[in-house]
Amino acid sequence: MERIEALGWLEIDAKLEASGCTLAGQVLTHAQCNALIALYEDDARFRKRVVMERHRFGRGDYAYLAHPLPEIVSELRRALYPRLAPIANRWAEALQRPERYPAQLDDFLERCHRAGQTKPTPLLLHYQKSGFNCLHRDLYGAHAFPLQVMVMLSDPGTDFTGGQFLVVENRARQQSIGTALSPSRGELVVFAVNERPVPSKRGFARAALRHGVSEVESGQRYTLGIIFHDAA
Repeated sequence: MERIEALGWLEIDAKLEASGCTLAGQVLTHAQCNALIALYEDDARFRKRVVMERHRFGRGDYAYLAHPLPEIVSELRRALYPRLAPIANRWAEALQRPERYPAQLDDFLERCHRAGQTKPTPLLLHYQKSGFNCLHRDLYGAHAFPLQVMVMLSDPGTDFTGGQFLVVENRARQQSIGTALSPSRGELVVFAVNERPVPSKRGFARAALRHGVSEVESGQRYTLGIIFHDAA
């Protein structure tokens, strides 16, 4: 996928090393964003819908896409994974984790499926005025890829206000560090799922991360979330 290859991957890598999250550039056209938003009302395209308030996850709703995934979502997932796998392996080595991630998504998904994680995890998320998402991690089984992405589908300032993407990092014996990102329409955000390595006196230490969404002040906010591991 040419747009993925054209992103500034050296800069993306450096920002992930520095903070565990980054804006990464435009990957979807406005027409592609509109097409994904239009899917949200088609129940046949989704395997599960969740109303956040019922589970105290926040205020809003989201839906996990069913197989077959929309072509643009499948293309993004397959094109992004090989770019992120080397970073994931470097992080695993720094944290002395035994996991190593294959170069291609299909090989990683085969590992998930052998462990019973067969349900697709890409999803669309929807928030209206006063909506928000509590800080959380998207972990669905024994196998988890350490990076995931989000693409903004709505137009900030026009379709909605507020609703910043939030990442909070916790390090041992330190105060939490918060980052607020405001992607434009069609822009990619890359962030750590659960943890990342940070330099320490003895090499590297584990920093734990969670992500969420601040309160939407007006309008409606749609996003695409792409998680690389499947769910049990």
